Amino acid sequence: MLGILVPLSVCLASPPTAQRLTLYVSKLGDNSTGRSWATAFRTLQSALDAVPYGGGTRIVVRPDTYMEANLHPAHPGRSGAYNELIGDTDGKLGGGRKGHVVIDSGDPSRGFKSCDWWGPIRATLKGWSPEHTEETFSAIGWDRWRLSGLYVTGGDGGLMFDCTNRVEPFTVIVEDCVSIGRAFGGGVASCLSRPDEPTTFRRCKLWALDWWGDTAAAYVRVENKAMPVKPDVVFEDCVMVSPQCALKAGNYGFHSCSRVRATRCALIALNFSQPAGTPTDGIIQSVQHGKYLHVELEDSTLMGYKVFGSAVNKETADEIGCTLCGSVRAYVQFQQDVPNGMIRLAAWPTETFTDLIPPATRSDAGPSAAQTTLVRRDMCEVSPFVWKGRLYLLECHRPASGGKREEYALVIRDVETDAEVARFAEGYSLASAMVWRGKLRVFASRFEADNWNDVTMFSSADLKTWEQKVVIQQEPGERLFNSSVCRTRDGFVMAYETNDPKWPAFTARFARSRDGETWEKLPDAILGSDRYAACPCIRYADGWYYVLYLEQRTPLWRFETYIARSRDLRNWELSAANPVLVPTALDDGINASDPDIVEYRGKTLLYYAVGDQRTWMNTKRAEYAMRLGAWLRGWFRQDGVPTR
Repeated sequence: MLGILVPLSVCLASPPTAQRLTLYVSKLGDNSTGRSWATAFRTLQSALDAVPYGGGTRIVVRPDTYMEANLHPAHPGRSGAYNELIGDTDGKLGGGRKGHVVIDSGDPSRGFKSCDWWGPIRATLKGWSPEHTEETFSAIGWDRWRLSGLYVTGGDGGLMFDCTNRVEPFTVIVEDCVSIGRAFGGGVASCLSRPDEPTTFRRCKLWALDWWGDTAAAYVRVENKAMPVKPDVVFEDCVMVSPQCALKAGNYGFHSCSRVRATRCALIALNFSQPAGTPTDGIIQSVQHGKYLHVELEDSTLMGYKVFGSAVNKETADEIGCTLCGSVRAYVQFQQDVPNGMIRLAAWPTETFTDLIPPATRSDAGPSAAQTTLVRRDMCEVSPFVWKGRLYLLECHRPASGGKREEYALVIRDVETDAEVARFAEGYSLASAMVWRGKLRVFASRFEADNWNDVTMFSSADLKTWEQKVVIQQEPGERLFNSSVCRTRDGFVMAYETNDPKWPAFTARFARSRDGETWEKLPDAILGSDRYAACPCIRYADGWYYVLYLEQRTPLWRFETYIARSRDLRNWELSAANPVLVPTALDDGINASDPDIVEYRGKTLLYYAVGDQRTWMNTKRAEYAMRLGAWLRGWFRQDGVPTR
């Protein structure tokens, strides 16, 4: 059934939003009030819980990965004052970096979690099947919310809002989002619509991953007793992709009517099976009966086995209401018909198929590496240094775990010739190197009794004869791991890694020395009192102490290198452009750790380890075409505004 598409102006305009409060979400915040980037909440749910009644609240989220599921706000918005959940993907709202704001509802240790009712948006219906015993919960709390700049994945539904037992007027605006789910890429269900305030998806990539049962890239079920004259749900400039169908309305046993508009959209069903196989019922489906769905299509392209279908009453597919406007094109299996008024495509629509892929977004807030190379296999900790004008690498030889004393040693290697220059310090590892006044000083931890102990300094003027002394002794119950030393205006500062039980996981502590020989601990100088901070590498420039360190991206088994700076070793500012290093290449595993850095011939060379943090580690080097001081400054704002 075809008709003429009339303009839809009022309902497609974004609703006005009277801003009253802005809350911030960032893994770099201190998780206190959420009223600034410095005090940002570290989880989305914490911010949603803090939303007051009355509407107009905006939540701004820094690019990162948030392993969260079943999100629900404390309060809905209201007419003229929508609440907002916004990903600061371009950093213009103060987050400090570009990138995806990823909401991943998968299991943090085991991955994709495809359970019914488990996903980014909380909704449950007790008794829906014998397995569903959790109390009923409605997504109605998302009424009059606007969501923007989010990348949602890992669960059963993406941005799918099921109001379950509260069949009430409901509107949500979703813009510039990637939304992926097993069953649904996005949509609404069990609600009523507002004729002049429809639910709207704009510029979104919607993906469903399953081909069986109740699934669709975009799903709509509005409980109208008769077909409305205005759309319940509007899709603008969206791409909807699924193995089964791009757009679906209704469900088994439901007899309600839904009206949907798609403008400048690509609707793609990936199942192009032969007729004798198991082809999809249609790119657009009305599950129970064709008459319960009316679609308005404008300037859109459809790809799939056939255009329309119904899963229950297959013969009613031609009763799906259809209004066409502009260029509506269909690329279908050659034996299938297309409705009158659609343009049948004979050639593969390459430009439409290209639109399937979500846009790549990478951070460019910090200095960019011009070149990254693999340096050593089966090697974790290394420390570069310049000795008499040549670049050398201090290598820490040790087994992955355990082992005998003789398996632990330090090796110095000429980078240009790859020749071994020295081998010393049997039983030691986790070392760093520093050159001062004609001597190489190496700081290492001793492996003994199956653990790491003290920090010992080895020094030599010829790389042949070595002196050694313990410079940092561990406290009772404490273990000492990686250490790093830098020259300052009035002496030296050491950062050393400890597992002090007073602090979470690994913590960077500090010591000071006037001469590089005698060291004094600074008991109140700490980096990592509230976070995992391992493998520190410290440098000093322009009155600032800079520390590269390792963060575990809890609850994930994933490790990234961050950078922080301080003027007093007590108050730390984390770069808003973090992370510095992430595992992205195919051979990186899940790790970018153990950083050490040097300036050589006008370039900054950053050595780091990749691997799985369990069984294997390799060493890589990133080169930056700038001096070290400029590289360090480049990770921070220059206006003095804290980015933490």
